[in-house]
Amino acid sequence: MNTEISLKLIKASLKSRENSYAPYSGIHVGAALLCSNGKIYKGSNIECASFSLTICAERAAFSKAITEGELNFEAIAISSNQEDYIFPCGACRQFMIEFADDLTVVLVKSEKEYKTFKIKKLLPNNFSIKQKK
Repeated sequence: MNTEISLKLIKASLKSRENSYAPYSGIHVGAALLCSNGKIYKGSNIECASFSLTICAERAAFSKAITEGELNFEAIAISSNQEDYIFPCGACRQFMIEFADDLTVVLVKSEKEYKTFKIKKLLPNNFSIKQKK
């Protein structure tokens, strides 16, 4: 992933965070998902009084892309309003690896401060359909 694409993805994540609905935790998360064709799909976390119904930004971005017919993903940038990097929850890690087992995950503090990981590093020994084949 080149620097120009990285910056575009990071900016999209930070912008998406503005649409977060987090009245309970106060943690606003934005995600921007890069498809192999260059399209970027954004997602924001959406909380609910019944916490189990909360939707994470990562799964929101993936769901938008998948419902538009996208199935080839390269990277996702994730940002929050917290001081430290925010890592995707376990459910999001499993969800993401289902669709992109070589996904690059970019954790964002700001346009200039970010870290990258491969999804397999964040979810080692994962369960996947590929194991059944």
